[in-house]
Amino acid sequence: METWEGKSFSITDPKGVSTVIYQIIKTPKALLKEYPKYALERLESTDEIRGDMIRKTFYVDFPSVDQDELVILSFGKDRVVVNTAILDGDKVSISKKPMPLKFDSIYSEKETEIKDFKYTPNLKRPICVIDPETTEEIKPVLYFDEATNEVKGKCKLKPNKPYFAFEIRDEKGD
Repeated sequence: METWEGKSFSITDPKGVSTVIYQIIKTPKALLKEYPKYALERLESTDEIRGDMIRKTFYVDFPSVDQDELVILSFGKDRVVVNTAILDGDKVSISKKPMPLKFDSIYSEKETEIKDFKYTPNLKRPICVIDPETTEEIKPVLYFDEATNEVKGKCKLKPNKPYFAFEIRDEKGD
């Protein structure tokens, strides 16, 4: 019999909304030269249908001894609501006001693979690109660019389709 020693909490999504949650993991100081300052881990969840609503239970596999910072993304028909939360012991405190967002867009009439757009992920800057219709991450493909002698990432994006991209960084721009 398996045992699980993490923590879990539940939220309820109204009809037409799908929520995903990421745990923000701060990299230990000793590893900052090789790794980004923050890592993002998408929390696993299970769904339970309750009438027109869906109750989602999220699981934090490795909670910290102190507090865990969370990013809550709720995808609706034509918008994304971003909130932050703190998991402290068995209590989840969610911010009262959603965070303001800046949007950039890329537009193309034909299907294309956009290689070097503003949100190209790399190993020191973890950026998530999400399809808001499915809430699935668009995983980057890493490749070595011989011209610049760097490892880069590229995502295949479809034209005339919205995507949501975000990254975690300090206010001072780190």
